Amino acid sequence: MNEHYKFINIPLPYAYNAMEPYIDEKTMMLHHDKHLQTYIDNLNNTLSEYPQFQNWTLEQLIMNIPSLPNEIQTAIKNNGGGVFNHQFYFSNLAPSTSSYPVGILGEAIENEFGSYQSFQDQFKTAALSVFGSGYAWLVVDATGQLRIITTQNQDTPLPLMMCPVLSIDVWEHAYYLKHYNKRADYIDDWFHVVNWNNANRNYMRCVIPLKFVQ
Repeated sequence: MNEHYKFINIPLPYAYNAMEPYIDEKTMMLHHDKHLQTYIDNLNNTLSEYPQFQNWTLEQLIMNIPSLPNEIQTAIKNNGGGVFNHQFYFSNLAPSTSSYPVGILGEAIENEFGSYQSFQDQFKTAALSVFGSGYAWLVVDATGQLRIITTQNQDTPLPLMMCPVLSIDVWEHAYYLKHYNKRADYIDDWFHVVNWNNANRNYMRCVIPLKFVQ
């Protein structure tokens, strides 16, 4: 993904219909080409009049919202978060993937949650608990432990000093065309297209720096 203004909408690394039958083609197209594009356009428009922040990375913008001028804080939080969250969500989908967590992430999930089934149950419960729009996340906290958290709207785990490993978007636009109001069915289908190889790479990026700190 590109790091600085002007942000662009990177094409998906797979076809829009690659997640069929679990996530339908039209949802993928609208989600990526319309919803994500709107966040990118709004973020670029906000930054266009503030050249002093145009070299900041997306993560720097999100992590330093209190340092920004008051008049753009909400716009950066909502739209910068929307860009980060969507790009992260799409990067962790894959059409042909392992059905179970792999590598050291798989071991960590077994250790932390007791079993993959237990993790699935807890993650699904968290995703269902989001009132309205938001996300459920698997993250690594500051102590190196795996945790399941939720965020509202386009908030991200970054200001909470948590490193994201995996996320599910539970805004209605992520599933309504196929599943209508049945969020639980969407969550069950999403587990079939999780890119566990990429999630394992995310986990390694989260925990390796902690080893050097400790």
